[in-house]
Amino acid sequence: MPTVGSTVMLDRLGPKRSDAEFLKSKLEAPGARFLVLADLKPVIRSNAQRTEAKLAWFSYAELTEFGLPSAEALFLGIDKASNAHFALAVTEHRTRNVPGAIEKLRPIVDLRSLAMQGIMSPEELSLCGQARALAQWHENARCCGHCGGTTLVKDGGWKRKCWACGLEWFPRTDPVVIMLVTDGSRCLLAHEHRYGDKMFSALAGFIEPGEDIEHAVRREVFEETGVKVGEVKFHSSQPWPFPHSLMLGCIGQAETTELVIDTVEIAEARWFTRQDARLMLERRHPDGLTVPGKQAIANALIASFVDAA
Repeated sequence: MPTVGSTVMLDRLGPKRSDAEFLKSKLEAPGARFLVLADLKPVIRSNAQRTEAKLAWFSYAELTEFGLPSAEALFLGIDKASNAHFALAVTEHRTRNVPGAIEKLRPIVDLRSLAMQGIMSPEELSLCGQARALAQWHENARCCGHCGGTTLVKDGGWKRKCWACGLEWFPRTDPVVIMLVTDGSRCLLAHEHRYGDKMFSALAGFIEPGEDIEHAVRREVFEETGVKVGEVKFHSSQPWPFPHSLMLGCIGQAETTELVIDTVEIAEARWFTRQDARLMLERRHPDGLTVPGKQAIANALIASFVDAA
């Protein structure tokens, strides 16, 4: 998601996460604010036209009124006024049992949809991405991967500890390379099976154990398209909480251009000229072809190629 900006920037206050008394005092303070995630989807507030949206923040008193377990809230950080912000992940079924839920805890909207629609600020998208990734990690880390025992939440939600063997577990982030490959005058874009009919994007793939970024770029591009890549330059990065990835954007220089497509991984790949790429960015391509919107790092990679003319 986009980088956190100044509007709702939080100090994550990592050194204070293990201070149980501090967290309790912040949790129950009048200025504490809580983001509710129902089945990992945030409660939002939008205008009548649904062209703008903001995260819905609730007080400790409101959560108590709703009967939601505020003690299970995940600590996100404090704002400039020292007010703590938390996320509370519950099932959608549980929110339905709150009296007046339609008015108080609706609508709930998938974060990916909010990002694609472009109706929420980058700052709030980023904050929600932090909360969603953390909440999903907790869903998948309830049992110890070593002994199978139950893990308990510690440090405001930033650690789990096995009650049986004592092993500690921490939120994970998976590094993913996403690369725009160019032969100088054209760029290589792919259409994945899950995309809409006419969307193309940069190639991407997970970094494997023991790999560096450059090797991962070359391996993924060759495996999916048969193109050999030489020089690789880092461009930019973006956290992507679906569920907990860090996208590492790169520009790769093609040494070959013949395409041999792995149709299991991607449906199609093509070389596009700068003009084609520009029209796809502007949603004006004569064949209706498009690329991801500005919320995605792929858009920034493609734009950098277009602007390099």
